[in-house]
Amino acid sequence: MQITKETSGRGIQGRRGRTEGMAAVTLSLRSCSLATVEGSCTQLRSSSRNNVNVLCSAANASAARVTSSFMVAGLKPRFSLALRSLRGSRLQQQQPQQHRRNYGRLRVRAAWAQEVLWATAPVEEVDQAAESLVHIVLDISDNPELRNGFTKPGQFVQVKVGNVKPTFLAIASPPALAQKEGKLEFLIKDVEGSTASLICGLNKGDKVELSQVMGNGFPTERIMPAEEFKTVLLFATGSGISPIRSLIEAGFDAKKRSDVRLYYGARNLERMAYQDKFKAWEASGVQVIPVLSQPNEDWTGAQGYVQAFFSKQKGIANSSQTGALLCGHKQMALDVTALLEEEGVPKEKILLNF
Repeated sequence: MQITKETSGRGIQGRRGRTEGMAAVTLSLRSCSLATVEGSCTQLRSSSRNNVNVLCSAANASAARVTSSFMVAGLKPRFSLALRSLRGSRLQQQQPQQHRRNYGRLRVRAAWAQEVLWATAPVEEVDQAAESLVHIVLDISDNPELRNGFTKPGQFVQVKVGNVKPTFLAIASPPALAQKEGKLEFLIKDVEGSTASLICGLNKGDKVELSQVMGNGFPTERIMPAEEFKTVLLFATGSGISPIRSLIEAGFDAKKRSDVRLYYGARNLERMAYQDKFKAWEASGVQVIPVLSQPNEDWTGAQGYVQAFFSKQKGIANSSQTGALLCGHKQMALDVTALLEEEGVPKEKILLNF
């Protein structure tokens, strides 16, 4: 079986092989869209009774979204999926159990094919940002590759201490801070026994190893120009505020829009970082709405989970002129995305940083 489709030099290629004595088709998807993933899998499903191996190298799509499209395509038990060079490919280990049951012998294997270039950086500052959240500043002033590699809010790096497994950290500061002052700031959740916890326990002058800047960041060009996307909704929970802070402080023409809101969720005020920045964010054109799931008795603001609170007062005047950016708890992102799509917000205007 031969499948070929070329569009501007990008497309799919198919080849036939043998797997465990049975005919098998390998579908190679390179730098293609999610629509191509769905269409190609659907084509194979309807035309082939062979085992099918799908090899993805769609560098401009997140692993989570490719896997979702792969499953939507009508996966059969004889299908297997391998992902390479995908943003967020590490997330494949978190696929829900029901997906594993429903799709029989589905085998999802993720591999980060991008070569990691490690550099050493000293810790310049360590502060408690909130309960279980630590603010870390790394000095990258002598590393021009890192200083110039951070260009868009939502990008991240891998960080490790010694020979332990690296952790992925979204950069919380705006790109200008790296370029002008040679600093990267992070908001890290201190989870006992993790690499993140080791980093949180460091002192000024201690050194870490960090990778080059990775990821494409938030594709904010999809919600530009500001005059055509008057409503932008930001959603963050916990340490997920990191890339949202980077976005706000880097600027995205918030003042040129008529309705920019940040729904920022935490258990209580003690666990909410960056409260000292709220006034500056408001002055830049962003309405900050703290949402607390377990507030103290004297709290009079928004309560509950972010998605539940938003569902009660969406306030979207024109869905075609609305964009959204999300980072934080996975269930929050799924629920908010569903709510926005129900309101008619185009899926491509709901932006993630992975």
